[in-house]
Amino acid sequence: MRAYVDALDDRRREVLATLLDTVLEELPDGVEVISYGIPTIKVDGRAVVHLAAWKSFASLYPVPPLDEDPALEARIAPYRGAKATARFPYDQPVPVELVTDVVRVLRQRAAAS
Repeated sequence: MRAYVDALDDRRREVLATLLDTVLEELPDGVEVISYGIPTIKVDGRAVVHLAAWKSFASLYPVPPLDEDPALEARIAPYRGAKATARFPYDQPVPVELVTDVVRVLRQRAAAS
């Protein structure tokens, strides 16, 4: 997985590394794998979150509707893309606290399924 990150240009590598480090801090028992050609973090054999670097933004997914937490949904709304994807533009700082909160919810959902 680190080879995926290391192969990126400086700005994309910086943003994706920040996302990955943030995810792994929230999921210290997470296992880094490549799934569907992109970095994926699994916990207890279940994929919790995927990350990808695209031309204009880095993505974190899945980020389905967060109906159980309207305040969190409002915070992630400006970053929402298509198909349950959160998009983080390279020209903006990564909202680390927001990513942490979203990953916490994703972990809970993965554990419940």
